[in-house]
Order: sequence, then structure tokens, then C-alpha cells
Amino acid sequence: MTIIQTLILAIVQGVTELFPISSAGHSVIAPYVFRWNLDPVFLKENFLPFVVMMHLGTSIALFIFFWKDWKAVIKSIFNSRDSKKLLFLIIVGTIPAAIIGLIFEKKLTMLFGIASAASIFLILNGVLLFVGEKAASKGKKNIEDLSYKQAAIIGLFQSLALFPGFSRSGSSITAGFWMGLKHEESARFSMLLATPIIAGASVLEVPKLFKAANRPLLNMSIIGGIAAGICALIAVNILMRWFNKKEVNAMRPFSFYCWIVGAVILISHFV
Repeated sequence: MTIIQTLILAIVQGVTELFPISSAGHSVIAPYVFRWNLDPVFLKENFLPFVVMMHLGTSIALFIFFWKDWKAVIKSIFNSRDSKKLLFLIIVGTIPAAIIGLIFEKKLTMLFGIASAASIFLILNGVLLFVGEKAASKGKKNIEDLSYKQAAIIGLFQSLALFPGFSRSGSSITAGFWMGLKHEESARFSMLLATPIIAGASVLEVPKLFKAANRPLLNMSIIGGIAAGICALIAVNILMRWFNKKEVNAMRPFSFYCWIVGAVILISHFV
């Protein structure tokens, strides 16, 4: 990866990780769109850790943006009088995706690098966003009003992001709508769930970059992680403002985008 390729991928990842349009799908599609002739060995063995390093930058950005929530969660651990409901909701919501990821991640890694597969899942992601919000009643719940079962269901939907093209945030936000959360609260809970999930993936994948043979790639991925984090801070600020302002059809523009981009990539792949 060159520095220009890394920065382009970082910008794409930092924005699309938080917008419900699939960062994994765009990370697969970007090399295809820009005609990057990437080494097949790199795509098979190092592309996922490389992208995960950028995800780590995104998770740090989320931790900074939602610092008040995380401060309250951390404080509750050490203060018996504070409510631990948010802490337990995050734990319960994290468990399903973590377990499924550990079981199926290696089996689905082969899909990374296949632009046609990513475009198909991106189209399906658009369907999920459109139908999911349309089927949901206008939510009135705050995060703390969720039951632990509802938190687990929202967390379960995160596992769709194992397929490049399905959005982790889009899936969990949509599930939050179904559980009765307000639009902004659903987005907030999705972002809170993202932090431990991304951090956990980083623990598994990033160490692969510390092998002696991958040292140049490590330096490039650190640059990408920083750039992705900066872009993510900007993106999450825009997204939270959007959901705060738009309580009806907030997902519609994103679903249209997924359909258009997915269809264009799929058609160009076979023409």
C-alpha cells in the first residue's frame, strides 16, 4: 500500500464505519474502483489486519466523542451506588457479535477482496435500512429503558457486519428502532457497542502486523489509523446531529446510496 492509497482508504473507512453504509464493503470496493493492483497475498493475509488498524483509530474517536457515557460507565464500576444498567446493557449487547465473530470470522475472510460480493451485500444492506426503519414504529425509549434481551438482539444484528457490505452501525441502529429506541438513542447505543467490538477485533488482528516481515506495513497502517480516527470524529458528529434532527426516514438517503453504489459496482464488474 502506498501513502496515497492508505489515506484514501482511511478516509473511506473513517466515514463509512459510522455512517450505515458498511466500512468493510467500501474497503473492498475502493481498491476495485481506483484500479489498485494489490498483491493477492496481501489481500488474503494482511488486508484485514490493515483495515482493522484503521478501525482501531475509529474506536478511539468514538471513545473520545462519547467520553461522558464511558466516564459514567467506568465510574459505576467503582461506585456501588451508581446505576450499572448502561454497563450491563453494553456487555450483553457485545457478547452475541463477539461469539459469532470468533466462530465465523476466518470462514468469511475469503469474501474480503471480492468486489462483486461486497456490492451484493451492500444492496441487501440498503434493503435492511429501508425496510427496517419503515417497519419500525416511532421509538420513544432511551437506552436505559431497554431490557437485556433487547440489548442482546441489537448486539446480535452487529454480526451481519462479518459480511463485507452489511453495515455494523446500520444493522444495530435498525435493530434499535425495532426495539423502540428513539433515533438518536439507537445511534448512540450502536456507537457505544462499536467500541468494545472494534477493540476486540484489534486485539486479534493487529498483532499480525508486528511480524518482522510486516514492519513497513505496520508504519503505514498507523498513519491510516490516525487519519481514520480524525475522519471518524467528524463523521460521528455529523451523524448524531442528523439523527437528532431527523426522526422520520433518517435511513432513507443511506439506503438509496447503498442501492446505487452496489448496483453500479455489480454491473461494472460483469460488463
